[in-house]
Amino acid sequence: MEYLNIFFLCFSWKQFVSNAHSSDSNQQPIPTEKLLVLTVATQETDGYLRFMQSANYFNYTVKVLGMGEEWRGGDVGRSIGGGQKVRLLKEAMEALTHQEDLVVLSVDSYDLIFAGGPEEILRKFQEANHKVLFAAEGLIWPDKRLQDKYPSVRSGKRFLNSGGIIGYAPYVNKIVEQWNLHENDDDQLFYTKIYLDPLQRETLNIGLDHKSQIFQNLNGAIDEVLLKFGTERVRVRNTVYDTLPVVVHGNANTKMYLNYLGNYIPNAWNYERGCAVCDHNMVDLSQLKEYPTVMVGVFIEQPTPFLSEFFQRLVTLDYPKDKLNVFVHNNEVYHERHIQRFWEESKDVFNSFKVVGPEENLSQGQARNMGMGLCRKDPSCDFYLSMDTDVMLTNKQTLKILIEQNRNIIGPLVTRHGKLWSNFWGALSLDGYYARSEDYIDIVQSKRVGVWNIPYMAHIYLIKGEVLRNELKERNHFVLEKLDPDMALCRNARELTNHREKDSPNPETFHMLRVPKGMFMYITNRHEFGRLISTANFNTSHYNSDLWQIFENPMDWKEKYIHPNYTRIFTENYLEEPCPDVFWFPVFTERACDELVEEMENYGSWSGGNHEDKRITGGYETVPTDDIHMKQIGYDKEWLHFIREFISPVTLKVFSGYYTKGYAVMNFVVKYTPGRQAYLRPHHDSSTFTINVALNSKGTDFQGGGCRFHRYNCSLDSPRKGWSFMHPGRLTHLHEGLPTTNGTRYIAVSFIDP
Repeated sequence: MEYLNIFFLCFSWKQFVSNAHSSDSNQQPIPTEKLLVLTVATQETDGYLRFMQSANYFNYTVKVLGMGEEWRGGDVGRSIGGGQKVRLLKEAMEALTHQEDLVVLSVDSYDLIFAGGPEEILRKFQEANHKVLFAAEGLIWPDKRLQDKYPSVRSGKRFLNSGGIIGYAPYVNKIVEQWNLHENDDDQLFYTKIYLDPLQRETLNIGLDHKSQIFQNLNGAIDEVLLKFGTERVRVRNTVYDTLPVVVHGNANTKMYLNYLGNYIPNAWNYERGCAVCDHNMVDLSQLKEYPTVMVGVFIEQPTPFLSEFFQRLVTLDYPKDKLNVFVHNNEVYHERHIQRFWEESKDVFNSFKVVGPEENLSQGQARNMGMGLCRKDPSCDFYLSMDTDVMLTNKQTLKILIEQNRNIIGPLVTRHGKLWSNFWGALSLDGYYARSEDYIDIVQSKRVGVWNIPYMAHIYLIKGEVLRNELKERNHFVLEKLDPDMALCRNARELTNHREKDSPNPETFHMLRVPKGMFMYITNRHEFGRLISTANFNTSHYNSDLWQIFENPMDWKEKYIHPNYTRIFTENYLEEPCPDVFWFPVFTERACDELVEEMENYGSWSGGNHEDKRITGGYETVPTDDIHMKQIGYDKEWLHFIREFISPVTLKVFSGYYTKGYAVMNFVVKYTPGRQAYLRPHHDSSTFTINVALNSKGTDFQGGGCRFHRYNCSLDSPRKGWSFMHPGRLTHLHEGLPTTNGTRYIAVSFIDP
């Protein structure tokens, strides 16, 4: 009999479920015009604009409550509050309560994105079979003492979240009409107490979206969600419940992760189309009557290589110079001569030019506050461009591109050459420092191209002047305890709150006037902009310290010091053979030649051309020159690297089949003058092959000079500055240095593969 009863019970339950499903399947879909989205927003923050963009993409009908109203709902990002939202919803529902077939969707706007459309959300609401459905989450807030009063659930999130509510208008109205509390009382606690009342829960048929069919709250659930890329748009997938939520809510401390998701959903970026929103709201500078005025803040906070090149790139930016005001903070005495040279050359180029030097003893934060303040207090300043001098902009259009993107705060992507080090972080750890986002490498390597909402940027960024005078009007954004200035600025921008402390009639209510309006910061990699140079291990003890950067910053070293026609040797056979097996080719820029000569003269200890020479093995030089060895100035490792990188490839080209080791014991700069040593007698070099680089110009710096090869009765007597000739050292190429008759001639020589 017991088994029979169990059978009938099971049969009855199956029949009930079957009938329920049959009933659901017979329901007519709710027309999309019967869905109304209600959201509270007192200001048009970046988050609100993103919310509206996603809503418009899916054609939601949205009514905004409270726009322009003073926020008195507390600082909901940090504590209890939000009662003002319930009051506004209550007022709106009074006019809607008689529309029995109207479905109201009440959601937050500053930290929420739609991932699906009205048809989907209405279908899922019908399937839930509740009159009112709240979002759910796994963490209870704000009163943990209420945990035991929640109904148990076998699977899914147990606790109510008030950031998402969907229900028929009369039922939603019955809930919110009970509100009689203060603006800064907690909205979630209000809704929770109603839900935990068994009678109200049953009478109003209130349910929770336990498995994130509609609402995905990210707090405590970041590990559960993944991006799901489709051909049309990108979704968020809850991997625990295998659901595709329609509404994604970055509640509590998950707003940065929502920003990451917002770079993709619903249609911001996918693999097929790339960035679909990058051109939204762009400004065409060519259509403006005049270009915006820009304050450029330049910051030299540590010894920085290639500073002259940085300034030259600033001068050559494709932007009207009368629209550029330049502020330079130099914290390094070493760079005062570089600043002076730039000042003398460019002080009249820009609309204004101001320098603050190390004598002012400003901290980094103080200096950056000063630079930003110059734009803030000038009503004509349209943009503020902050640049550290370790940024090498190779794209002359950078400033125009950033302005045209029309973002409040935006920076160009710049990276260390050949490395993943860049000027942005894709995510932050719990302690606020670097964490690698899933897409970081793809963005740095330009496998994903777009305009990216990120939590941290440094080195170079553009900020609208109106933002400085409004949202960022506080004057100390670069100073926060234990944070470097850029981290402080980004944190202040992310967690920005607006308040009316001075206008408040009652100082005790100050905390109630705070409204979170965190700003979005963007990085763009839609173009190649340039690179970051390394300032680590920059030894400033040399006269021209950039010469030593061949290891640390090889790309910048090459651009500064290697002849612009060097690569033509391999692409166009751009070299000459003035004598048999003597090859002549460009290798150094004039700047390289000048700096190497300056370095040697600054060292000053020329050998005098004596036979006795303690610098070499045996202490005796058969054919001495008046020279300084590279090793004497600490440049031997760098010079050998230069030989391997830039001479060895030429060797392989002209001496086919010979593979050089690129090793040389004798590397030196020779000085020929009529009063000391004017020439060099015939000799063979102790090398497999020799290079001889002309470091100054015949006719301008000296007269005479050159080299004669006896076996072929052939002379090279008109050397070109920056060009090297290469010839075999032993056996065949007996040669001599022809007399220098006037001035001073410098050459750099290496006996390679001795």
